[in-house]
Amino acid sequence: MTPEDEASKTPPEGGEMPTPIPLPPEFPVTWEDPELEQRLWVEDRMHFPEPVTPLMDAFARAFSTGFERAAQASHVPIRIESRSFNTYFYNSVVPMAPPEEMEARGKLAQTKLAEDMGRLQEWWETELLPEVLEHMAFWEGFDLRGASMPDLLSHLDDTLERLARLWDIHFLVGFPFLLAPSMFNDMYHDLFGEEGALDAYRLLQGYGNRTVDAGHELWTLSRTALASAPVREALAAHEPADVPQALRGFPEGKAFLADLDVYLEEYGQRSDVFAEIGYPHWIEDSRTPIKNLKDFITQPERDLAAELAELAAERERLTGEARERLKGYPEPVRGQFEFFLKAARAAAVIQEDHNFWIDQRGTYKVRRVMQEFGRRFAEAGVIDEREDVFYLVEAELRETAGESPQQDRRGLVAERKARMDHFRTIRPPAAIGTPPAGAPPSDPLSLAFARFFGPPPEPSSDPKIVNGNPGSPGKARGTAKVVANLAEAGKLEPGDILVAPATMPPWTPLFATVAAVVTDAGGALSHAAIVAREYNIPAVLGTGNATSVIKDGQTLEVDGDAGVVRIVS
Repeated sequence: MTPEDEASKTPPEGGEMPTPIPLPPEFPVTWEDPELEQRLWVEDRMHFPEPVTPLMDAFARAFSTGFERAAQASHVPIRIESRSFNTYFYNSVVPMAPPEEMEARGKLAQTKLAEDMGRLQEWWETELLPEVLEHMAFWEGFDLRGASMPDLLSHLDDTLERLARLWDIHFLVGFPFLLAPSMFNDMYHDLFGEEGALDAYRLLQGYGNRTVDAGHELWTLSRTALASAPVREALAAHEPADVPQALRGFPEGKAFLADLDVYLEEYGQRSDVFAEIGYPHWIEDSRTPIKNLKDFITQPERDLAAELAELAAERERLTGEARERLKGYPEPVRGQFEFFLKAARAAAVIQEDHNFWIDQRGTYKVRRVMQEFGRRFAEAGVIDEREDVFYLVEAELRETAGESPQQDRRGLVAERKARMDHFRTIRPPAAIGTPPAGAPPSDPLSLAFARFFGPPPEPSSDPKIVNGNPGSPGKARGTAKVVANLAEAGKLEPGDILVAPATMPPWTPLFATVAAVVTDAGGALSHAAIVAREYNIPAVLGTGNATSVIKDGQTLEVDGDAGVVRIVS
């Protein structure tokens, strides 16, 4: 047992050792190692609201390895271990020092992260992003079909190591890009008072990013559709799955499909969920972007570019007003304000851009490698179809690659599909294991993480009130549509209130259609909040229970400034 483990078992002064959280009978957990039960495991509902495929165990290890290496480089005194329990994705934070040393270690990390914040944009643009692009070129240059099985297995080794390095980069830039807007928010409110929970973030809006670009480029494509009566009619008259076939029937439709293919090559290497290698990506299944196109053509008069320009103009006006109010302050204060403002503005862009390249495109590259194994296994009769490979764990994949076609995995795949289907009907507990002794940390980085994932809201005693975290300012009234995943997004109509477990970047083209967003998970620094602010729609995030208590068809009033949703009807 390590000193860190011993420290975690020390009860608070005058207190008792915490006991394991009782598990609901429908969610039994068999702890393979008793030490695992002594940790707190928190469900990552924001990134993985649905069951994950077994092959995600390889992703979880890369995720944990990347976090560990980035934390060491940044002197961050924690580690994260990720694993699935009953098909749901959980994380456990492990302190790397006893409690009496954590404060000093935290200050060392803050010094290093302050350096990283000061060079954030240059670091990303000149060092980190070029390396990410090199990894992309590696995958794009490998002949998956032509490789021998030994070469493909060697490529898998390289792939998983590169995946870990991508997550290393993810967290290296992730620590400062979460810390910068959080500390800017704190300084803003220290200087100007609690005028509005989201006022500071209005000075960061209107810059755009790769996530917003994906929605705006799809919007531009919808203007092409509006200019062609037969294309517009084909989109309006058919379900998303049937639109491509309808468009192939006439020349203008074929030309529009070619434009859509160009869009998907650039923006379609993303799935409807976070970084799940087992889910189809848009470039493979275009129903989600076509659904968005169908919605966009119902808004012929709207100008998204003008709306973004208005946000930028408001940003510059508010920034000028803030600087005017600071004129009487000492130079060191004004200098610190400008430091955090610059870092936070870079962070608002890089948070979405890194997701585009690493979380989305990087996941797609890894998915293609796994699919090649699946194609070969299916041809050999080891599994029924290519996608069944995602129901194996990495060790089974390697074993099957060495013994194919003698190793029949079809029964195992069927069993695991049934297991995922079973647990898909069960709401997993928010946390399992054992809560840590003592109060949670209150250092700046911990606070930034809390603002990303969203602190628990105040419980509501009124059944018509749902409390959450302020995510994007403004108020809106509309009809609720509870959307568990993007496959259900077809029920959304312009002006509806999107109610979801969480929304990640692939969901955000919907933000051009809906009037407001309400989620179970997330905080003011989450992807949903950043993009909702870029689309200038209210957002209430991290309610914990919105998808359980709100029903389709109810009329909602959403107050993004207060973080409150009122059920009107």
